Amino acid sequence: MTLPGDALKDAIGQTRDKWGWFVALGVLLLIFGGIAFGNLFIATVASVYVVGWLMLMAGVIEIIHAFGVKTWGRFFYWLLSGLLYAVAGFFAFDNPLLASAVLTLLLAIALIASGLLRSWVAFNHRPEQGWGWLLVAGVISILLGLIIAVGWPVNSLWILGMFLAIDLVFQGWSFIAIGLALKR
Repeated sequence: MTLPGDALKDAIGQTRDKWGWFVALGVLLLIFGGIAFGNLFIATVASVYVVGWLMLMAGVIEIIHAFGVKTWGRFFYWLLSGLLYAVAGFFAFDNPLLASAVLTLLLAIALIASGLLRSWVAFNHRPEQGWGWLLVAGVISILLGLIIAVGWPVNSLWILGMFLAIDLVFQGWSFIAIGLALKR
């Protein structure tokens, strides 16, 4: 019988031999992040195309799923949902600038809403230790959402690209750190 700790050691041991691949992937992601930072507009369009493909694929899957549903009410729900996803995906390809504006506005709204929720949760947990950190996180999310909303729609040409570039850089450093830790 294998203990959970032994399974983890085995997994780390098998992964340890591949530490160079982690570092290489990290370096590649850092390069892509630098390229994205170099042209935030192109990175924004690329991220809109990725979202468009995901929406298109989700729409096709939901349409296929609709035909597997046995009742007419559910059939039309899934069919309509799939069609809406597919149409939104096509619009992302047809007009990526409009799609980036819509996605940027949705990002601002989501940041403000999640920041408000975090702040509310923090206030409700005031006597507990660490509630202040949650409040700070909530306030930062609100401020970031407001900054994006105030600059909208002009900033929609680069915001999504900046988020993509930041994510690629952090992912790159994370993979490098994991690879170097595995080497040790």
